[in-house]
Amino acid sequence: MSNHEPDEVLQSLLDGALRQLPLRRAPASLEARVFNELERRAALPWWRRSFMHWPAPARIAFLVICTALVALVFVGGPAAVASLRSLLESGTISLSWARQIALLVASAGNLVTLLARTLPVTWLYQGIAVCALLYAVLFGLGAAVYRTLYLQPLNGK
Repeated sequence: MSNHEPDEVLQSLLDGALRQLPLRRAPASLEARVFNELERRAALPWWRRSFMHWPAPARIAFLVICTALVALVFVGGPAAVASLRSLLESGTISLSWARQIALLVASAGNLVTLLARTLPVTWLYQGIAVCALLYAVLFGLGAAVYRTLYLQPLNGK
């Protein structure tokens, strides 16, 4: 006799009892909403349905276009970057504002790197722990507010 036999007997008894119960009919309002939604979805044009409901030629054309775009990115991307680099080096195009933004981002990256090297590791771990604690508090407060505002029991209504 295994440990699972009482569970299996109970499961079969419960299954038999539940199968003997009469089926319950859905509320009329729910049934009407479900049928209305099914009719609305059936009336949608093919391009607004899921991909598997598209006609075969449209699916094939979509896949061919996507494949061509991916190939264009992989083949044409490096060529476009090379031509842009040559235009920048020749002085034909001036992107002084882009250089300023790049310098600003590089400076910020250098500052973050410097701070990461000088701060003690325990401060980093404590900062991560504080962030995790604040996240947990925020999650708990959000759950409490949701429970208070939206999950109030119907008091005799």
